[in-house]
Amino acid sequence: QVQLIESGGGLVQAGGSLRLSCAASGRTFSNYRMGWFRQAPGKEREFVATISWSGSSTLYVDSVKGRFTISRDNAKNTVYLQMNSLKPEDTAVYYCAADRDNLGNPRRVETYDHWGQGTQVTVSS
Repeated sequence: QVQLIESGGGLVQAGGSLRLSCAASGRTFSNYRMGWFRQAPGKEREFVATISWSGSSTLYVDSVKGRFTISRDNAKNTVYLQMNSLKPEDTAVYYCAADRDNLGNPRRVETYDHWGQGTQVTVSS
């Protein structure tokens, strides 16, 4: 079973930057689609970004496009989310997710098989 561990969350001021990391166990990491989701208190979990197993394609929710960048380093079994120009509305718990079989819509929560514990990102105004 794949285990995911997020890190890099914290408290930053609006306009600042933060880099999240997700370290994955297992020898088949390179075959997984990886995604980032976020969830604010009282709200549904929201798609943020995803990257294909090869890293050749990426998708973003419109609200973060141009500010966030997802990337992966399969040799290190790690996926990243670089977040720039942060806004207070970006405040949420950010979750890393892995899709083993690469089936379904990559923007949907239901597509992913494994989830990390989450890391808190708080952006002050």
